[in-house]
Amino acid sequence: MLRLVYTTPKANPTSPLVNSRHSSSSPFHTSPSKTHPSLSLSSSPRRSTRFKMSSSDSLPPLPENRTVLGVGSMGLDFLAAVSSYPKPDDKIRTTSLKVQGGGNASNALTCAARLGLSPRVISKVADDTQGKGILEELQADGVDTSFVAVAEDGNSPFTYIIVDNETNTRTCIHTPGYPPMIPDDLSPSSLSSALDGARLVYFDGRLQETALLVAQEATRRNIPILIEAERIREGLDDLLNLSEYAICSAKFPKAWTGAETFPSALVSMLLKLPKLKFAIVTLGEDGCIMIERSIEEAPQTEEMDVDSLFEALKQRKDDSITRPTYVSSPVTKLRANGIGTVCGRLFVGTAEKIPPSELVDTTGAGDSFIGAVIYAVCTNMPPEKMLPFAAQVAAACCRGLGARTSLPHRTDPLLAPFL
Repeated sequence: MLRLVYTTPKANPTSPLVNSRHSSSSPFHTSPSKTHPSLSLSSSPRRSTRFKMSSSDSLPPLPENRTVLGVGSMGLDFLAAVSSYPKPDDKIRTTSLKVQGGGNASNALTCAARLGLSPRVISKVADDTQGKGILEELQADGVDTSFVAVAEDGNSPFTYIIVDNETNTRTCIHTPGYPPMIPDDLSPSSLSSALDGARLVYFDGRLQETALLVAQEATRRNIPILIEAERIREGLDDLLNLSEYAICSAKFPKAWTGAETFPSALVSMLLKLPKLKFAIVTLGEDGCIMIERSIEEAPQTEEMDVDSLFEALKQRKDDSITRPTYVSSPVTKLRANGIGTVCGRLFVGTAEKIPPSELVDTTGAGDSFIGAVIYAVCTNMPPEKMLPFAAQVAAACCRGLGARTSLPHRTDPLLAPFL
Protein backbone atom coordinates (compact mmCIF):
# COMPACT_ATOMS: atom_id res chain seq x y z
CA MET A 1 0.00 0.00 0.00
CA LEU A 2 1.33 3.39 -0.95
CA ARG A 3 1.74 6.00 1.75
CA LEU A 4 1.63 9.70 0.99
CA VAL A 5 3.76 11.90 3.18
CA TYR A 6 2.80 15.45 4.10
CA THR A 7 5.09 17.41 6.36
CA THR A 8 6.63 20.69 7.31
CA PRO A 9 10.45 20.85 7.09
CA LYS A 10 12.17 18.42 9.40
CA ALA A 11 15.83 17.59 9.70
CA ASN A 12 16.90 14.17 8.46
CA PRO A 13 20.69 14.18 8.61
CA THR A 14 21.08 10.50 7.82
CA SER A 15 19.08 10.55 4.61
CA PRO A 16 21.12 11.15 1.44
CA LEU A 17 19.78 13.33 -1.33
CA VAL A 18 20.17 10.68 -3.99
CA ASN A 19 18.44 7.28 -3.75
CA SER A 20 16.97 8.16 -0.34
CA ARG A 21 13.92 6.15 0.65
CA HIS A 22 11.25 6.35 3.29
CA SER A 23 12.24 4.61 6.49
CA SER A 24 9.84 1.98 7.80
CA SER A 25 10.33 3.52 11.23
CA SER A 26 8.73 6.82 10.24
CA PRO A 27 7.43 8.68 13.32
CA PHE A 28 4.39 9.96 11.44
CA HIS A 29 0.96 8.62 12.27
CA THR A 30 -0.78 6.87 9.38
CA SER A 31 -4.48 7.22 8.82
CA PRO A 32 -6.66 5.92 5.98
CA SER A 33 -7.22 8.17 3.00
CA LYS A 34 -10.76 9.39 2.49
CA THR A 35 -10.33 10.17 -1.20
CA HIS A 36 -8.32 7.25 -2.57
CA PRO A 37 -8.99 3.71 -1.32
CA SER A 38 -5.49 2.44 -2.15
CA LEU A 39 -3.61 5.29 -0.50
CA SER A 40 -2.91 6.22 3.08
CA LEU A 41 -1.57 9.48 4.44
CA SER A 42 1.26 10.26 6.81
CA SER A 43 1.40 13.72 8.25
CA SER A 44 3.38 15.55 10.86
CA PRO A 45 1.79 17.45 13.73
CA ARG A 46 1.17 21.15 13.15
CA ARG A 47 4.22 23.20 13.98
CA SER A 48 4.55 26.70 15.23
CA THR A 49 5.29 29.22 12.49
CA ARG A 50 7.24 31.50 14.82
CA PHE A 51 10.83 32.05 13.74
CA LYS A 52 13.71 32.01 16.17
CA MET A 53 16.80 34.10 15.72
CA SER A 54 19.64 32.16 14.17
CA SER A 55 23.31 32.22 15.01
CA SER A 56 26.28 30.56 13.36
CA ASP A 57 26.67 28.35 16.45
CA SER A 58 23.20 26.84 16.01
CA LEU A 59 23.56 26.13 12.27
CA PRO A 60 24.71 22.78 10.87
CA PRO A 61 28.37 22.79 9.80
CA LEU A 62 29.23 23.59 6.21
CA PRO A 63 30.75 20.78 4.12
CA GLU A 64 34.52 20.59 3.98
CA ASN A 65 34.40 20.90 0.20
CA ARG A 66 32.07 23.76 -0.66
CA THR A 67 33.61 24.87 -3.97
CA VAL A 68 31.17 25.01 -6.87
CA LEU A 69 31.72 26.18 -10.44
CA GLY A 70 29.08 27.94 -12.52
CA VAL A 71 29.15 28.54 -16.27
CA GLY A 72 26.75 30.97 -17.89
CA SER A 73 25.38 34.45 -18.04
CA MET A 74 26.24 37.58 -16.14
CA GLY A 75 25.13 41.12 -16.80
CA LEU A 76 23.69 44.31 -15.42
CA ASP A 77 19.97 44.77 -14.72
CA PHE A 78 18.21 48.13 -15.00
CA LEU A 79 15.02 47.55 -13.00
CA ALA A 80 12.11 49.97 -13.27
CA ALA A 81 9.03 49.31 -11.16
CA VAL A 82 5.81 50.86 -12.48
CA SER A 83 2.25 51.01 -11.15
CA SER A 84 1.02 49.26 -14.31
CA TYR A 85 2.56 48.19 -17.60
CA PRO A 86 2.65 51.09 -20.08
CA LYS A 87 0.47 51.16 -23.17
CA PRO A 88 2.05 51.96 -26.56
CA ASP A 89 3.26 55.55 -26.77
CA ASP A 90 2.62 56.09 -23.03
CA LYS A 91 4.83 58.22 -20.82
CA ILE A 92 4.87 57.00 -17.21
CA ARG A 93 7.03 57.32 -14.13
CA THR A 94 8.72 54.63 -12.11
CA THR A 95 7.67 53.89 -8.56
CA SER A 96 11.22 52.70 -7.83
CA LEU A 97 14.45 52.13 -9.72
CA LYS A 98 17.49 49.91 -9.15
CA VAL A 99 20.66 49.08 -11.08
CA GLN A 100 22.04 45.70 -10.04
CA GLY A 101 24.03 42.74 -11.29
CA GLY A 102 22.04 40.01 -13.02
CA GLY A 103 22.23 36.94 -15.22
CA ASN A 104 20.96 33.47 -14.33
CA ALA A 105 24.28 31.87 -13.44
CA SER A 106 25.57 34.91 -11.58
CA ASN A 107 22.37 35.25 -9.55
CA ALA A 108 22.36 31.56 -8.60
CA LEU A 109 26.02 31.68 -7.60
CA THR A 110 25.46 34.84 -5.55
CA CYS A 111 22.73 32.96 -3.72
CA ALA A 112 25.04 29.98 -3.15
CA ALA A 113 27.77 32.29 -1.83
CA ARG A 114 25.42 33.92 0.68
CA LEU A 115 24.41 30.46 1.86
CA GLY A 116 28.05 29.63 2.64
CA LEU A 117 29.45 27.98 -0.49
CA SER A 118 32.54 29.12 -2.40
CA PRO A 119 31.46 29.68 -6.01
CA ARG A 120 33.61 30.27 -9.07
CA VAL A 121 32.18 31.55 -12.33
CA ILE A 122 33.14 31.21 -16.00
CA SER A 123 31.64 33.90 -18.22
CA LYS A 124 32.58 36.97 -20.24
CA VAL A 125 32.22 40.74 -19.94
CA ALA A 126 33.78 43.72 -21.67
CA ASP A 127 36.32 46.09 -20.21
CA ASP A 128 33.69 48.80 -19.78
CA THR A 129 32.10 50.51 -16.80
CA GLN A 130 29.28 47.98 -16.69
CA GLY A 131 31.67 45.04 -16.82
CA LYS A 132 33.74 46.40 -13.95
CA GLY A 133 30.60 46.91 -11.88
CA ILE A 134 29.35 43.38 -12.61
CA LEU A 135 32.62 41.83 -11.41
CA GLU A 136 32.97 44.05 -8.35
CA GLU A 137 29.47 43.18 -7.15
CA LEU A 138 30.09 39.45 -7.53
CA GLN A 139 33.42 39.71 -5.74
CA ALA A 140 31.80 41.58 -2.87
CA ASP A 141 29.46 38.62 -2.39
CA GLY A 142 32.32 36.12 -2.37
CA VAL A 143 32.11 34.82 -5.95
CA ASP A 144 35.51 34.07 -7.54
CA THR A 145 35.59 35.93 -10.88
CA SER A 146 39.19 35.12 -11.80
CA PHE A 147 38.00 32.83 -14.62
CA VAL A 148 35.85 35.49 -16.31
CA ALA A 149 37.11 36.54 -19.76
CA VAL A 150 37.30 40.31 -20.24
CA ALA A 151 37.15 41.68 -23.80
CA GLU A 152 39.13 44.84 -24.47
CA ASP A 153 36.42 46.16 -26.80
CA GLY A 154 32.69 45.58 -27.10
CA ASN A 155 29.94 45.79 -24.51
CA SER A 156 28.96 43.87 -21.40
CA PRO A 157 25.49 42.23 -21.29
CA PHE A 158 22.64 44.25 -19.82
CA THR A 159 18.88 43.92 -19.40
CA TYR A 160 16.04 46.40 -19.01
CA ILE A 161 13.44 44.95 -16.64
CA ILE A 162 9.96 46.45 -16.26
CA VAL A 163 8.36 45.33 -12.99
CA ASP A 164 4.56 45.66 -13.13
CA ASN A 165 3.25 46.29 -9.62
CA GLU A 166 -0.33 45.69 -10.74
CA THR A 167 0.14 42.15 -12.04
CA ASN A 168 3.32 41.22 -10.13
CA THR A 169 5.05 40.32 -13.39
CA ARG A 170 8.29 41.42 -14.98
CA THR A 171 9.24 41.96 -18.61
CA CYS A 172 12.90 41.60 -19.65
CA ILE A 173 14.55 43.25 -22.65
CA HIS A 174 18.05 41.80 -22.98
CA THR A 175 21.10 43.05 -24.90
CA PRO A 176 23.74 40.32 -25.21
CA GLY A 177 27.38 41.04 -24.58
CA TYR A 178 29.78 41.43 -27.48
CA PRO A 179 31.94 39.75 -28.54
CA PRO A 180 30.37 36.48 -27.36
CA MET A 181 32.37 33.95 -25.38
CA ILE A 182 34.10 31.19 -27.35
CA PRO A 183 36.11 28.17 -26.12
CA ASP A 184 39.39 29.92 -26.98
CA ASP A 185 38.57 32.47 -24.25
CA LEU A 186 39.20 29.71 -21.69
CA SER A 187 42.75 28.38 -21.74
CA PRO A 188 43.39 24.72 -20.84
CA SER A 189 45.17 25.81 -17.66
CA SER A 190 42.26 28.04 -16.63
CA LEU A 191 39.78 25.24 -17.29
CA SER A 192 41.82 22.87 -15.16
CA SER A 193 42.15 25.38 -12.32
CA ALA A 194 38.45 26.26 -12.41
CA LEU A 195 37.50 22.60 -11.95
CA ASP A 196 40.14 21.75 -9.35
CA GLY A 197 38.41 20.75 -6.12
CA ALA A 198 34.90 21.53 -7.41
CA ARG A 199 32.09 19.66 -5.66
CA LEU A 200 29.56 20.46 -8.37
CA VAL A 201 29.38 22.24 -11.74
CA TYR A 202 26.28 24.24 -12.68
CA PHE A 203 25.28 25.39 -16.17
CA ASP A 204 22.49 27.82 -17.01
CA GLY A 205 22.34 26.60 -20.62
CA ARG A 206 24.13 29.56 -22.22
CA LEU A 207 27.63 29.90 -23.75
CA GLN A 208 26.99 26.56 -25.44
CA GLU A 209 30.41 25.74 -26.89
CA THR A 210 32.35 26.80 -23.82
CA ALA A 211 29.83 25.10 -21.53
CA LEU A 212 30.17 21.79 -23.37
CA LEU A 213 33.97 21.99 -23.13
CA VAL A 214 33.71 22.47 -19.34
CA ALA A 215 31.02 19.79 -18.99
CA GLN A 216 33.07 17.19 -20.83
CA GLU A 217 36.09 17.82 -18.62
CA ALA A 218 33.91 17.78 -15.49
CA THR A 219 32.51 14.42 -16.59
CA ARG A 220 36.00 13.08 -17.16
CA ARG A 221 36.83 14.07 -13.58
CA ASN A 222 33.57 12.58 -12.23
CA ILE A 223 32.32 15.96 -10.98
CA PRO A 224 28.49 16.02 -10.81
CA ILE A 225 26.65 18.43 -13.11
CA LEU A 226 23.47 20.40 -12.44
CA ILE A 227 21.77 21.85 -15.51
CA GLU A 228 19.18 24.60 -15.71
CA ALA A 229 16.71 23.92 -18.54
CA GLU A 230 14.92 27.23 -19.00
CA ARG A 231 13.91 26.71 -22.61
CA ILE A 232 15.03 24.71 -25.64
CA ARG A 233 18.43 26.06 -26.70
CA GLU A 234 21.10 25.06 -29.17
CA GLY A 235 23.52 22.66 -27.50
CA LEU A 236 21.36 22.10 -24.42
CA ASP A 237 20.78 18.41 -25.22
CA ASP A 238 24.52 17.77 -25.05
CA LEU A 239 24.64 19.26 -21.55
CA LEU A 240 21.52 17.39 -20.44
CA ASN A 241 23.09 14.09 -21.44
CA LEU A 242 26.02 14.75 -19.10
CA SER A 243 23.95 15.95 -16.13
CA GLU A 244 23.02 14.31 -12.83
CA TYR A 245 20.50 16.98 -11.80
CA ALA A 246 18.05 19.06 -13.86
CA ILE A 247 15.94 22.03 -12.81
CA CYS A 248 13.44 23.13 -15.45
CA SER A 249 11.20 26.11 -15.98
CA ALA A 250 7.50 25.49 -16.52
CA LYS A 251 7.98 25.96 -20.27
CA PHE A 252 10.64 23.32 -20.79
CA PRO A 253 9.61 19.74 -19.85
CA LYS A 254 6.49 19.41 -22.00
CA ALA A 255 8.08 21.25 -24.94
CA TRP A 256 11.21 19.08 -24.83
CA THR A 257 9.51 15.71 -24.31
CA GLY A 258 6.17 16.19 -26.08
CA ALA A 259 4.36 14.89 -22.98
CA GLU A 260 1.01 16.45 -22.10
CA THR A 261 1.52 16.78 -18.34
CA PHE A 262 4.37 17.80 -16.05
CA PRO A 263 4.60 14.45 -14.20
CA SER A 264 4.67 12.49 -17.47
CA ALA A 265 7.26 14.90 -18.88
CA LEU A 266 9.53 14.34 -15.86
CA VAL A 267 9.20 10.56 -16.29
CA SER A 268 10.14 11.01 -19.94
CA MET A 269 13.18 13.10 -19.03
CA LEU A 270 14.44 10.46 -16.61
CA LEU A 271 14.01 7.78 -19.27
CA LYS A 272 15.74 9.83 -21.99
CA LEU A 273 18.55 10.91 -19.66
CA PRO A 274 19.78 7.84 -17.75
CA LYS A 275 22.37 9.82 -15.73
CA LEU A 276 19.74 12.04 -14.11
CA LYS A 277 19.24 11.45 -10.40
CA PHE A 278 16.41 13.93 -10.12
CA ALA A 279 14.44 16.34 -12.28
CA ILE A 280 12.48 19.34 -10.95
CA VAL A 281 10.05 21.66 -12.70
CA THR A 282 9.43 24.99 -10.97
CA LEU A 283 5.93 26.47 -11.20
CA GLY A 284 6.17 29.85 -9.48
CA GLU A 285 3.45 30.39 -6.90
CA ASP A 286 2.24 26.83 -7.56
CA GLY A 287 5.47 25.40 -6.14
CA CYS A 288 7.35 22.62 -7.90
CA ILE A 289 7.21 18.97 -8.93
CA MET A 290 10.15 16.61 -8.58
CA ILE A 291 10.89 13.00 -9.42
CA GLU A 292 13.86 11.40 -7.69
CA ARG A 293 15.12 8.25 -9.35
CA SER A 294 15.55 5.14 -7.22
CA ILE A 295 18.32 2.79 -8.31
CA GLU A 296 17.32 -0.06 -6.01
CA GLU A 297 13.81 -1.31 -6.64
CA ALA A 298 12.00 -2.91 -3.69
CA PRO A 299 10.61 -6.43 -4.40
CA GLN A 300 7.02 -5.37 -3.65
CA THR A 301 7.19 -2.01 -5.44
CA GLU A 302 3.76 -1.08 -6.75
CA GLU A 303 3.21 0.50 -10.18
CA MET A 304 1.05 3.60 -10.46
CA ASP A 305 0.02 6.04 -13.13
CA VAL A 306 2.14 9.11 -12.41
CA ASP A 307 -0.62 11.59 -13.31
CA SER A 308 -3.14 9.90 -11.02
CA LEU A 309 -0.58 9.84 -8.23
CA PHE A 310 0.14 13.53 -8.79
CA GLU A 311 -3.56 14.39 -8.46
CA ALA A 312 -3.78 12.34 -5.26
CA LEU A 313 -0.77 14.14 -3.83
CA LYS A 314 -2.22 17.55 -4.67
CA GLN A 315 -5.35 16.72 -2.70
CA ARG A 316 -3.18 16.20 0.38
CA LYS A 317 -1.69 19.68 0.44
CA ASP A 318 -2.84 21.79 3.36
CA ASP A 319 -3.60 25.18 1.83
CA SER A 320 -3.92 26.78 5.25
CA ILE A 321 -0.16 26.54 5.81
CA THR A 322 1.70 29.55 4.41
CA ARG A 323 5.26 28.22 4.74
CA PRO A 324 6.73 25.95 2.04
CA THR A 325 6.02 22.25 2.55
CA TYR A 326 5.95 19.11 0.45
CA VAL A 327 3.91 15.98 -0.16
CA SER A 328 5.57 12.83 -1.46
CA SER A 329 5.02 9.24 -2.45
CA PRO A 330 7.22 6.37 -1.33
CA VAL A 331 9.39 4.60 -3.90
CA THR A 332 7.11 3.26 -6.59
CA LYS A 333 7.07 2.44 -10.29
CA LEU A 334 5.91 5.67 -11.89
CA ARG A 335 4.14 4.93 -15.17
CA ALA A 336 3.54 7.57 -17.83
CA ASN A 337 1.08 6.28 -20.41
CA GLY A 338 2.62 5.89 -23.83
CA ILE A 339 6.07 6.84 -22.48
CA GLY A 340 7.34 4.25 -20.02
CA THR A 341 8.01 3.54 -16.36
CA VAL A 342 10.68 4.76 -13.99
CA CYS A 343 11.22 3.70 -10.39
CA GLY A 344 11.39 6.58 -7.94
CA ARG A 345 9.55 9.02 -5.71
CA LEU A 346 7.23 11.81 -6.75
CA PHE A 347 7.33 15.05 -4.76
CA VAL A 348 4.96 18.00 -4.87
CA GLY A 349 6.49 21.09 -3.25
CA THR A 350 4.57 24.20 -2.28
CA ALA A 351 5.66 27.83 -2.42
CA GLU A 352 5.36 30.30 0.43
CA LYS A 353 2.13 32.25 0.37
CA ILE A 354 3.63 35.73 0.38
CA PRO A 355 1.28 38.48 1.56
CA PRO A 356 0.54 40.91 -1.30
CA SER A 357 1.98 43.75 0.74
CA GLU A 358 5.35 41.93 0.88
CA LEU A 359 5.55 40.71 -2.73
CA VAL A 360 7.78 43.19 -4.58
CA ASP A 361 9.40 41.50 -7.59
CA THR A 362 9.76 37.95 -8.91
CA THR A 363 12.96 38.71 -10.84
CA GLY A 364 15.56 36.06 -10.01
CA ALA A 365 13.22 33.83 -7.99
CA GLY A 366 14.08 30.83 -10.16
CA ASP A 367 17.79 31.64 -9.94
CA SER A 368 17.64 31.75 -6.14
CA PHE A 369 15.77 28.42 -6.09
CA ILE A 370 18.61 26.92 -8.13
CA GLY A 371 21.22 28.50 -5.85
CA ALA A 372 19.51 26.90 -2.87
CA VAL A 373 19.38 23.50 -4.59
CA ILE A 374 23.11 23.79 -5.32
CA TYR A 375 23.64 24.34 -1.59
CA ALA A 376 21.35 21.39 -0.80
CA VAL A 377 23.24 19.02 -3.09
CA CYS A 378 26.59 20.08 -1.63
CA THR A 379 25.34 19.57 1.94
CA ASN A 380 23.58 16.25 1.19
CA MET A 381 20.13 17.55 2.06
CA PRO A 382 17.38 15.00 1.41
CA PRO A 383 14.54 16.17 -0.87
CA GLU A 384 12.25 16.47 2.17
CA LYS A 385 14.42 19.36 3.37
CA MET A 386 15.68 20.62 0.03
CA LEU A 387 12.36 21.54 -1.59
CA PRO A 388 10.93 23.64 1.30
CA PHE A 389 14.35 25.23 1.85
CA ALA A 390 14.75 26.24 -1.81
CA ALA A 391 11.19 27.56 -1.89
CA GLN A 392 11.84 29.67 1.20
CA VAL A 393 15.00 31.15 -0.33
CA ALA A 394 13.07 31.97 -3.52
CA ALA A 395 10.30 33.60 -1.48
CA ALA A 396 12.84 35.79 0.30
CA CYS A 397 14.15 36.91 -3.10
CA CYS A 398 10.66 38.10 -4.10
CA ARG A 399 10.54 40.58 -1.22
CA GLY A 400 12.97 43.05 -2.83
CA LEU A 401 13.38 44.79 -6.16
CA GLY A 402 15.87 42.86 -8.28
CA ALA A 403 17.34 39.38 -8.13
CA ARG A 404 19.78 40.02 -5.28
CA THR A 405 18.37 42.73 -3.01
CA SER A 406 16.61 40.32 -0.66
CA LEU A 407 18.66 37.17 -1.21
CA PRO A 408 19.10 35.74 2.28
CA HIS A 409 22.34 34.84 4.00
CA ARG A 410 22.77 31.52 5.77
CA THR A 411 22.29 33.20 9.14
CA ASP A 412 18.95 34.79 8.15
CA PRO A 413 16.39 33.84 10.82
CA LEU A 414 13.85 33.07 8.11
CA LEU A 415 16.00 30.10 7.07
CA ALA A 416 16.57 28.69 10.54
CA PRO A 417 13.55 26.32 10.52
CA PHE A 418 14.72 24.88 7.20
CA LEU A 419 18.35 24.25 8.19
